[in-house]
Amino acid sequence: MAPASKAQQKAVHKYVKNNYDRIELTVKPKGRKEEIKAYAYMQGETLNGFINRAIYEAMKNDKEEKK
Repeated sequence: MAPASKAQQKAVHKYVKNNYDRIELTVKPKGRKEEIKAYAYMQGETLNGFINRAIYEAMKNDKEEKK
């Protein structure tokens, strides 16, 4: 597969900027990221997918508990 051209990279960057929110996440202690990443992959998920699912499930559970 050929590397993306500068124009393709620019188009993807523009699309992401217009369609996604970014959140910087810091985990402690150092090395914890790899532990979380390995767990996500064992579940068949990407790190990003796992974090998004965890947030969604926590928000859903909290909402149900308040009913």
